[in-house]
Amino acid sequence: MKLLLSMLLALAALAAQVGQPASLGSGVYSAAQAAQGRDLYRAQCAECHGAALEGASGPPLVGDAFLSNWSARPLSTVVGKIQNTMPFSQPGSLSRAQSTALLAYMLQAGKFPAGRVALSDDLLTKVTMPVVRGAAAARPEGNLAELMRAIAFPNSNIIFNVQVKDPGAQPKKELAASPFDYVAWGATVYAGWLAVDQAAIALTETASLLLTPGRKCQNGRPVPVERADWQQYVAALADVGRLAHRASQERKYDAFGDVAEKLNDACANCHKVYRDKGGTEGSGAGRCQ
Repeated sequence: MKLLLSMLLALAALAAQVGQPASLGSGVYSAAQAAQGRDLYRAQCAECHGAALEGASGPPLVGDAFLSNWSARPLSTVVGKIQNTMPFSQPGSLSRAQSTALLAYMLQAGKFPAGRVALSDDLLTKVTMPVVRGAAAARPEGNLAELMRAIAFPNSNIIFNVQVKDPGAQPKKELAASPFDYVAWGATVYAGWLAVDQAAIALTETASLLLTPGRKCQNGRPVPVERADWQQYVAALADVGRLAHRASQERKYDAFGDVAEKLNDACANCHKVYRDKGGTEGSGAGRCQ
């Protein structure tokens, strides 16, 4: 009877264990898989993310900042990010298996234990990253580089373009009937001076976004929103945006030589300190320090 009771208890414990979702603490990848990921990392990732995954021109892949960024997300989202967007210069060149091996190495470097079997597609969807309290509320959607590419870069170019093309003298573009292009169509709706009006507003309104607490630089460091010089550079961008908006509303084409010069200075002064340190176009690890 005692033997039977022991067997029943063991089976019950095993059933409960099987029913529990796997966690990173239970060993969801194998040491061999992590070793494959380590070799890939050294060849494909270390230059941007650092030899010890500490972050360089790219963000860190271990530690509090990394865990906060991926808080409570399925492992499949991390692998998807690697597979679809990495390496930065050759996105989509890594296979699913390679991307999964890289994640295994990242977990190993983050001190999560290895298990007996390799990380599989099934586990990728079932296992989540650890929950970091307050992470989602404190995290803006885009990092600083993404914000600049999304708003400041394209709208600055619209302002710069006024130096060489009078917005009021551009012929209306005719759209091809097929295939329909929403971007091309949108450019015909808000064209000419309207596009310049909107670009000036976008640059001015970007200032508050550049000062949002919790935003990170592309390399994972916090945007220095409390620093006086950063605030000064942001204010200069907003000032130029307002200047451009007034000139645009008055349709002063000749004023945009001066506007473009002031915009160039505002961008260059900030870039010299916060973007270009350590490498051309912000490629070095020294930016955002």
